[in-house]
Amino acid sequence: MRYILLGFWIGAVAILSAYFSGLWMNKQNLIEIAETPQNTGMDYEETRAISVPMIADGKVHGYVVAQFVFTIEVEALQSLSVPPNPYIIDEAFRAIFNDPDINFSDLRKYDLDGLTQRIKDNVNARMKGDLVHDILVEEFSFFPKSMAHAG
Repeated sequence: MRYILLGFWIGAVAILSAYFSGLWMNKQNLIEIAETPQNTGMDYEETRAISVPMIADGKVHGYVVAQFVFTIEVEALQSLSVPPNPYIIDEAFRAIFNDPDINFSDLRKYDLDGLTQRIKDNVNARMKGDLVHDILVEEFSFFPKSMAHAG
């Protein structure tokens, strides 16, 4: 009988010590998480790809497909009621669509730095602050109309 009671005692002590050590470890982790600054630094956000029709002489000659990545401070992003993604997509579409300097035959000569700077400046002006720090080009390709209908 004594061995049975001793077995129950050892089991109860082991279970209770595991339970309380788990509580203590969770409390320590929660304290460390609370003390660590979570909302610092920059964040990279990706926009969706856009397809911009290239029209010349009243005809669609093809489509520019573009996708961008932008940097923004985490705190600024979390405090915004509207994220900057729709503004970036809108400004990129307008800038590409209205740019008379796009050469369909050779996009390598296109001024991507000027494009991203215009997009950034216009987005920051619309959002009334220097929120977007940099805009990077993820993809920028031209697909002639003949390729667009081939699929």
